Amino acid sequence: LPLLLEATLLRLASGSHHPFYNGFYYNHIMNDKGKGQEKVVYFNGAKLVVETSKDPIYSSSGANVTLPCHYHYEPNLEAKRKIRIKWSKLRDDYTKEQDVLVAIGKTYMAFGDFQGRTHLRQAGRREASLVISDVRLQDDGKYRCEVIDGLEDESDVVDLRLQGIVFPYQPPRGQYRLNFHEAERVCQEQGAVLATFNQLFQAWSEGLDWCNAGWLADGTVQYPIRLPRKPCGGLHLAPGIRSYGPRHRHLHRFDAFCFSSALRGEVFYLDHPAGMTLEEAKQSCQDAGAEIAQVGQLYSAWKFLGLDRCDAGWLADGSVRYPITKPRANCGPAEPGVRSFGFPSKGRFGVFCYKER
Repeated sequence: LPLLLEATLLRLASGSHHPFYNGFYYNHIMNDKGKGQEKVVYFNGAKLVVETSKDPIYSSSGANVTLPCHYHYEPNLEAKRKIRIKWSKLRDDYTKEQDVLVAIGKTYMAFGDFQGRTHLRQAGRREASLVISDVRLQDDGKYRCEVIDGLEDESDVVDLRLQGIVFPYQPPRGQYRLNFHEAERVCQEQGAVLATFNQLFQAWSEGLDWCNAGWLADGTVQYPIRLPRKPCGGLHLAPGIRSYGPRHRHLHRFDAFCFSSALRGEVFYLDHPAGMTLEEAKQSCQDAGAEIAQVGQLYSAWKFLGLDRCDAGWLADGSVRYPITKPRANCGPAEPGVRSFGFPSKGRFGVFCYKER
């Protein structure tokens, strides 16, 4: 074994062999000389230090955000060095990290959904900050900034959090009808994504209390309880997030907890003296230069824009709901929230429409 280890290290140190992988991409743009050979840089007792923000970075859907990252040497090295930078996104289910961007100098390559939306900000010396444009709901999470100098490799993690709202969702078919993949799809259809545990925990800390179990983005099934009661885990349990743990993503069926962020448009209400059917409601929104609102858009307008309307209206999924920020008589319970009439098969109501700014 010692001989095998020594041979491996000798191969890594040799410039005539392929470069050490280390989770990095060493294709065309990654070669120092562009000749298929990698130059190995040796350190002289200097320690590479990488630092990111210890506090979360907050943003919202559609915005631009910068994730700070800087590096230095201890003791300081004045000589200019050939540095590789890699950004990756950590997954909630602890599977392989998602590649975001890799770079050498001013040459970089972005991957997947981050193509065309990411670049490095290198305004200062030894800066490796990541700029994300047109932030999407899926961008929420932890990111690793990794700096590679030869065989020296250091990294740090920064947390990007989107300002948003978590809402429970049941399909028209009723309670506990969604497997994991169906839950992902219905959240997307409502202008949202499956919530992460951190997002659900934040919603619980802000007052969310819901006794039905729902899927989260990591494949676990959980639900938030503020007021312990017999049907929701029992009176003997303290308030908190109840967990069923990971469930089978195809076989098991529950509800969903969806996450939606701030809007780039507005939600408004349209009415008709005689009310409207669902199809008439969709047409009314189109006539107004808009589209019928999704459930996530109504929740976002309620939370971030203070939408308050004591009139029930159709939404895109066929449900009828209305948002209340100032509880009052004849408008439901004494707490603010989005009220639901379910999925009426018939009836005439107003409609909530959404229009991009």
